[in-house]
Amino acid sequence: MTVVLWHIELSHYSEKVRWALDYKDIPHERRVPMPGLHGIRAAVLTRGAQRRLPVIDLDGRRVWDSTRIIAALEEYRPEPPLYPDDPDELAEALAHEDWFDEHLAPDLRRLVWFHTLPDTDATAAALFTNESPARERLLRMTASVSRRAVSADYEVNAATAEAARGTLFEAMDRIEDAVGPSGYLVGDRFSVADLSGAALFTPLIAPPERPYAPDLLPAAIQELREELMSRSGADWVFDMYARHRTAWVPA
Repeated sequence: MTVVLWHIELSHYSEKVRWALDYKDIPHERRVPMPGLHGIRAAVLTRGAQRRLPVIDLDGRRVWDSTRIIAALEEYRPEPPLYPDDPDELAEALAHEDWFDEHLAPDLRRLVWFHTLPDTDATAAALFTNESPARERLLRMTASVSRRAVSADYEVNAATAEAARGTLFEAMDRIEDAVGPSGYLVGDRFSVADLSGAALFTPLIAPPERPYAPDLLPAAIQELREELMSRSGADWVFDMYARHRTAWVPA
C-alpha cells in the first residue's frame, strides 16, 4: 500500500514530517492541495477532526498532526530510530519536540505571514516554490480575501508578530543551551528533538538541503534571518541538515 503525504510545501510542520519520512527512507507520494483550501482538504481527509496539514496515509490508516505522524512512523519503520532508547532521554526529546511545536512553530509562522501577506509577489513565491501558473493565478485573484482569512486563522497582527520575535530568540537560546558535546540536543545521536528544532526553524533559516524553500523573503524577514545567522544555533540547524537530511524517495 502506497504511503501518501498530504502537505503544504512552505509549511515547516510538513517539512518536519517530510524529513522523518526521508530519514527513514520510506518511499511515499506527495500531494499538495491548493493553498487557502488546504483546511477544507484536511477536514475532508480527517472527517472533520483536523483542519491542518500534514496528513498521512500509512499502513491502512490515516494519521494527522506532525507529532502523531512521527510516532506512527517509529512503529511503521523503527530503523533508523528518532526516539532515544533511554526512557529519560526519550522524555527529554519529546519535551523539546513539544516546545518547538507549540511555541517556535506557530510564532514563526505568525511573524513570517505578518511581513509576507501584504506583498502578493512574496506570498506567491513562498507558496509556489514549484511552477504552478494556474494555482498562482488563482492566488493573485483572491489575494485580498486570502490575506484576511490567513490573518484571522493564524492570529496574525502587529502585536502577535512582535511577541513572536521574542519567541524566536528564546528558541535559539534553548537550542544553544541544550546542544551537548555530541552536537545533539539529547544524548549522543540524532533524535526527534533535533529534527523538530531544525525543521521548524526553516521558514527563516533555510539550509540548502531544505526542499521547497522560497527564493524571495520580505526585507524585514531577511534582516531577522541575517541577525539570527550570526548565532551558533543557526550553524547547528545547517549542520543537522547537512548531516541528516536525506532525499525524497518517490513511491
